Amino acid sequence: MSSLDYAHELNEALARNPFLEDEADGDAPALPPTLEALASPALTTEIATNKDDLPSHDVADGLETLTRAEESVADLNDWPDASPARVESGSVTAVDMASSTGGLADHLHRQIGLRKLSQRQWALAHALVDLLEEDGYLRTDPELLTGAEWLDPPATAQEVQDALGIVQSLDPVGIGARSLQECLLLQARQIEDGSVAELATRIISGHLKLVANRDLPNLERHLQASQKDIEKACSAIRSFDPKPGLQHSTEQVQYIVPDVIARRHRGRWIAVLNPAVVPRMHVNRRLIELYKSNKRGSCGRLTEHLAEAQWLTRNIEQRFCTIVAVAQAVLDRQRHFIDYGEMGLKPLSLSEISAAVGVHQSTVSRVTCNKYISTPVGMYELKHFFSRAMVMPGGAEMSGKAIRSLLRDLIAEEPANKPLTDSDITKLLARQGLKLARRTVTKYRQALHIAPAGLRKAQAA
Repeated sequence: MSSLDYAHELNEALARNPFLEDEADGDAPALPPTLEALASPALTTEIATNKDDLPSHDVADGLETLTRAEESVADLNDWPDASPARVESGSVTAVDMASSTGGLADHLHRQIGLRKLSQRQWALAHALVDLLEEDGYLRTDPELLTGAEWLDPPATAQEVQDALGIVQSLDPVGIGARSLQECLLLQARQIEDGSVAELATRIISGHLKLVANRDLPNLERHLQASQKDIEKACSAIRSFDPKPGLQHSTEQVQYIVPDVIARRHRGRWIAVLNPAVVPRMHVNRRLIELYKSNKRGSCGRLTEHLAEAQWLTRNIEQRFCTIVAVAQAVLDRQRHFIDYGEMGLKPLSLSEISAAVGVHQSTVSRVTCNKYISTPVGMYELKHFFSRAMVMPGGAEMSGKAIRSLLRDLIAEEPANKPLTDSDITKLLARQGLKLARRTVTKYRQALHIAPAGLRKAQAA
């Protein structure tokens, strides 16, 4: 788990387990002694890189994965109080709509409440809104609503299509589309200039790829229109929102907190545990003594809670000792990254770190996923430092990420009016002793999401 998910699971355990308490509820130290040492640069090296110091117990022998709280399922019929009868009486006002603090669905439900619709239209429109995804697209077949038992008589295909038209007329424009093309076509209807709207519709219907490639000559040939008119239509299309529903997204931004911090200590980069990610949780010793002294007969539930509490506290220590040990092994092998950036990366495999730390390769894979290290040059996921080796003609090995970094730098410095082709880049790399096939350069350029030379030139123009 990431540190955020792990803390969430432990908080749930804290809420249900009477033997567990956090730092605020007792007088336990802020961190266990071992973890306190891992947060100190002076002591981290000796502890983190010695596999014998890792806790020897196997977490797999503990309790099964903590159970997650069941998510409440919203009642599909629990729509805002804006029935057709209420609309007709005039009791729904713009204030009702403005007071909405929900996401996209709430925003659309309130708009439907302001429309004068029949009971069947009202019900079907609300049902379609509940099928929309967060970005505003309808990826579920609306025909599934035909024959629905909650309408008597069941909805026909035409009624469902009419209801979809109502949803697609709501704000923001483009809502309820079943594809990117339909989303853009809905927005093209809003262009005030009729000739531009007609041309934009034709482009969206059959020539979107040419717009992406800025291929004006072929657009002129296919559309039989002037370059000026085509540029107006293309400019309008580029202003459209491909995911209109995200304007009302309620998803909160989750900030990344590093699990370890790279600090220089006596000329060496050391992986130091970030105390902020360690849950302040301990077992209530007084409660354990009380439980043992008053144990009578079967206390299965309390015994289970006690076992879970002891396992969790050991698990916390093992988790962070392993993370720091793996991070330190990575830093030892990628120490030049901090000084030279991507060019300083060396080829590195999971098996190499596995052998260094003394844990299974699958453990290294899990530790490096969703675990972050803060360095003077930025924050990176631990798996960022792993890369396959590229063998050069001379026999030397180089990280693929380092080569991609060099390729990115070459393109960033190219003349705007004469961008480098993949063949040009291949020749430049060869002059620096990096002999790669042109198709390999093309693959790396595409992995960096960099357009080919012709398109880069068109964009610069």
